Amino acid sequence: MQQPAPDNPIDALIAEKGILLADGATGTNLFAMGLESGEAPELWNEDAPEKIEALHQGFVDAGADIILTNSFGGTRHRLKLHNAQDRVFELNRKAAEIACRVAGQAGRRVIVAGSVGPTGELLVPLGALTYEEAVEAFAEQMEGLKAGGAEVAWIETMSAPDEIRAAAEAAIRVGLPYTYTGSFDTAGRTMMGLAPKDIHTVVDDLGQSPVAVGANCGVGAPDILAALLDMTEARPDATVVVKGNCGIPEFRGTEVHYSGTPELMSEYVRLAVDGGARIIGGCCGTSFEHLAAMRAALDGHREPENRPGIEDIVARVGPLRNKSASESGAGTGTRRSRRARG
Repeated sequence: MQQPAPDNPIDALIAEKGILLADGATGTNLFAMGLESGEAPELWNEDAPEKIEALHQGFVDAGADIILTNSFGGTRHRLKLHNAQDRVFELNRKAAEIACRVAGQAGRRVIVAGSVGPTGELLVPLGALTYEEAVEAFAEQMEGLKAGGAEVAWIETMSAPDEIRAAAEAAIRVGLPYTYTGSFDTAGRTMMGLAPKDIHTVVDDLGQSPVAVGANCGVGAPDILAALLDMTEARPDATVVVKGNCGIPEFRGTEVHYSGTPELMSEYVRLAVDGGARIIGGCCGTSFEHLAAMRAALDGHREPENRPGIEDIVARVGPLRNKSASESGAGTGTRRSRRARG
């Protein structure tokens, strides 16, 4: 039987502000600061803490209510690629400490969420990593994040339901409230086949509810908004997160640029509010400038208007990249939109 999540700062701040703005991209902004391809961002928590602090400060200055620690690849399975598997606790602790230092100087309430990404391994039976080993790896990471002051375990960019469950179980074990988001980037589902409407039930038997669930990354604003419609249709009372990429990646020589403008991301925010999201942010490609525009859009559009349908999304932020998402999402979203409009 599900038990309520422990007291958490997200519910408290939503009660105060209604809708929260999460931060933008970590990786693409760190590349702009000099991070090299193949280099672990987490090592900068020790080697270049002033750059990580500048990252968080830029998002706080842009208006973020939630900032994510620089710890996405902070499990031993990701850090072993950089011979840092024995530094899990300290790198994650420092990630949280840097973010907490910035949040503490903001002059307003800013929540520090501990970013927890996939291990990069496949769980049994598809791979060699057992479920319990995954739980242990996530718990090891989260112990460091908690020690550094992270208030919430922010489990993100997940594909496999079992890995979401393992990370959620680790958060419960460590004593952190948790959120989780999937990346619906393969024909409107995660790479391992999870559909947006099913995101809510992944951890139903763990005994502690998530603070929020939702989607991040993926293939751009239209598709994540289509996923949002399915998620909020399936459980209208849930706290749903969307943290979409800033447009579509484009290669210019050896560099990747994202096509999204501040205007597009502002429209994405308005559609997300109308679609029922309670936490809205940006993922890959989302700069400080984008987030500042998103803050202005949110402040000017706090009260949801007519619930959009797929046709509204396409008209305002562009076509869906996933054809299946159009087929699976258009039905529920569009019908709901027509009913809402009467």
